[in-house]
Amino acid sequence: MLLEGSCHCGAVSFRVESPHPYPYQRCYCSICRKTAGGGGYAINIGAQADTLEVTGAEHKRVYHARIDGTQSPGERHFCGTCASALWVHDPRWPELVHPFASAIDTKLPVPPNGCTCCWTARPAGWSPTCGRTTNASMAIPRRAWPSGTSAGDWCAE
Repeated sequence: MLLEGSCHCGAVSFRVESPHPYPYQRCYCSICRKTAGGGGYAINIGAQADTLEVTGAEHKRVYHARIDGTQSPGERHFCGTCASALWVHDPRWPELVHPFASAIDTKLPVPPNGCTCCWTARPAGWSPTCGRTTNASMAIPRRAWPSGTSAGDWCAE
């Protein structure tokens, strides 16, 4: 499915293909919560990095979070004008890009079976978490999608 997204001010827009465009993960980690999580979490979508097309890239900025004192290779892309969170890309998984559901303008499908994975490592005490949870390490995307398994397959379990 072709997803189209943009920042709040319209300076940056993007298009990306997602074979399973389900808002699949509520991430309560301190990085997502503080950079993109107005409700105490960010909602991620999986997409194919090689299909990402950006308009207004000159307005885009990248933030690398520090995890336990070390700079993460993960790239959090946001609008340098209005600060809207756009997507995350991590060169350790070069085939993937994770747009934030909040930046997507295309109507998104409801995940099958109500599938939402919640990563509850370091949630804010005031933010209620959901039912399907894990306290895994930063490697959760690999466990959520074992080799040969898609987000759609994972959600159908």
